[in-house]
Amino acid sequence: MAPRVLISDALSPAAIAIFKERGIETDFQPGLGKDKETLASIIGGFDGLAIRSATKVTAKLLERAAKLKVVGRAGIGVDNVDIPAATAKGIIVMNTPFGNSITTAEHAIAMIFALARQIPQADLSTQAGKWEKNRFMGVEITGKILGLIGCGNIGSIVAERAIGLHMRVLAYDPFLSPERALDLGVEKADLETVLGRADFISLHTPLTPQTKNILSAENLAKTKAGVRIVNCARGGLIDEKALREFLDSGHVAGAALDVFVTEPATANPLFGHPNVVCTPHLGASTSEAQENVALQVAEQMSDYLIRGAISNAVNFPSITAEEAPKLKPFIALADRIGSFAGQLVDSGIKRAVITYEGDVAGLKTKALTASVIAGLLRPLLADVNIVSAPGIAKERGIAIDEVTRAAETDYESVITLSVVTEQHERSISGTVFHDGKPRVISINGIEVDAVVAPVMIYVSNEDKPGFIGRFASLLGNASINIATFALGRDREGGSAVALVEVDGAVAEKVLGAIKTLPGVKEVKALAF
Repeated sequence: MAPRVLISDALSPAAIAIFKERGIETDFQPGLGKDKETLASIIGGFDGLAIRSATKVTAKLLERAAKLKVVGRAGIGVDNVDIPAATAKGIIVMNTPFGNSITTAEHAIAMIFALARQIPQADLSTQAGKWEKNRFMGVEITGKILGLIGCGNIGSIVAERAIGLHMRVLAYDPFLSPERALDLGVEKADLETVLGRADFISLHTPLTPQTKNILSAENLAKTKAGVRIVNCARGGLIDEKALREFLDSGHVAGAALDVFVTEPATANPLFGHPNVVCTPHLGASTSEAQENVALQVAEQMSDYLIRGAISNAVNFPSITAEEAPKLKPFIALADRIGSFAGQLVDSGIKRAVITYEGDVAGLKTKALTASVIAGLLRPLLADVNIVSAPGIAKERGIAIDEVTRAAETDYESVITLSVVTEQHERSISGTVFHDGKPRVISINGIEVDAVVAPVMIYVSNEDKPGFIGRFASLLGNASINIATFALGRDREGGSAVALVEVDGAVAEKVLGAIKTLPGVKEVKALAF
């Protein structure tokens, strides 16, 4: 059955065409995002949900989304999506961070010009029949210092445009490397330096607990007298009441805002001030940007639903369309190894170390690690998946380490999981042969060779004569058919393991009987 996507906000017809060309059944209902009850009543039948800003993807809505695999936001902001709730349900949340970058950056530059030359105010005055030439004395931007708070994708475009206008650019961004700053031609600086030296300040950072009110009353007081402030990023980055006070005092010469704490902004402390320019969140509002983000989200969602490729996900590592088929068998292997270890664990997990050897070390190991952890936690916590697993492990204080290295075995690729619990340490190694099937090749350092099957019995025992016969006879007497039988030992007369594929479930009384066999140390029924 073809995947089904619901589009609940206005989206370009070209995007709808992309879905249909890729064989995805599409239900286009623009405006449905505002009808919460109807949306909730039908969401259960869809694999994907494409939205803009009007649809609110809440935890309550996601409870009704039984089949949903992906939410695609045409735009950069995902404030209207409950990402923790989506992650807990294993739903990929994608955005389109680059489709409107140029448009938003150009709007910020336009706002700088509007402030420098008081263009909106001069327009209103002139069209009212006034000729107040002396009233609107502007400032040149050439040679002025532009302070950027945030120099990521959009901020870097603003920097390039500003340098082209012969401005000097200071950038405060903890994630901006010195090399990248040099390439852009900007001076990397701390926040206080930017505040104290900039003639214009433009904000280009997401709204987080760390950036909320980054232009607080305290920080506004540190700015240069006569500074002009632009915000085309997110409402909440500026303390609006404090900014009004600094505008009233004249310390801040002007402010241009495209975003506000409360939107739609029908009232705001900044409205009515003669040196304030306001636009209704137009940063991404060009025909080119709207088309770009719509096409981009359709391509991304289609790639994920059809090919398993993940791009621009905010809650999972990206996987290209080329990587997806290579990763698929190893993701299955990672899940089986994790599940194997999880079913052996009988005490609290303290640490997990995943080692990637050989060719697999060159793949997207973050995605593989997520699969390992999902498999490891699933026997203990039923509601866990590849998307939610890393977060759950972190919440529970489980340390996760990744190790990559060249192949040290005869296999092209090996994944090894070592789990340290409160009582012991376990290790499982596996590989994928050319048939694509996951195989276990080592258990606690003992070599075996077993294809992972839906139902298996794991036995750890002393390497003594007669064990295999007694074990097989016991299964036969219980009417349990053996499909495959893999054995391994560390040395003659030492420790041995058996990994047996059987047809059908294994009763507890059978496991109890196996435990009574001479030399048996541990018995587990495994389900994959």
